[in-house]
Amino acid sequence: MKKTPLLNIALSRLVASLGHGDIVVIGDAGLPVPPGVELIDLALTHGVPDFLGTLKVLLSEMQVERHVLAEEILLKRPTPLPALEALTVGGQLGQRQLLKHEDFKVLSRQARAVIRTGECQPYCNIALIAGVTF
Repeated sequence: MKKTPLLNIALSRLVASLGHGDIVVIGDAGLPVPPGVELIDLALTHGVPDFLGTLKVLLSEMQVERHVLAEEILLKRPTPLPALEALTVGGQLGQRQLLKHEDFKVLSRQARAVIRTGECQPYCNIALIAGVTF
C-alpha cells in the first residue's frame, strides 16, 4: 500500500512517467480536452472532486517547476485563488505564468494529460510544468 496520499492508479502512473518540462493540466468540469491528449476523468458531480483538493494530492508526488493560469482567474477570483497564492508563495507551484484563457487552452494541447475534476467555478484550471528533484 502506498504511503503518500495519492491512491489513484492513473494519476500515480502519470506522475511516475513525467520528465522535466512535461505538462499536466488540472481542469474544471468545463475545460475542453484537446484531441489526442489523455483524459483522466475524476469528475463525479458538481464540486466532487474539487479543484484544490485534486491539486494538493497531485502535489504530494509531483515536483513542479512552474505553473500557468488563465489571467481571467485574477478577475473572477474563484474560491481556490487564495490557496493558489499560498502554494505559489510557499514554493510548491514554482514560478507563475499568466495567459489569456484561449491561449491556456492552446497550451493544453501539449499536455501529457488533462485531469478533469468536478469543479464548477470559472477558470479553475492550472497547467503544471514538471520539475526535477535534483
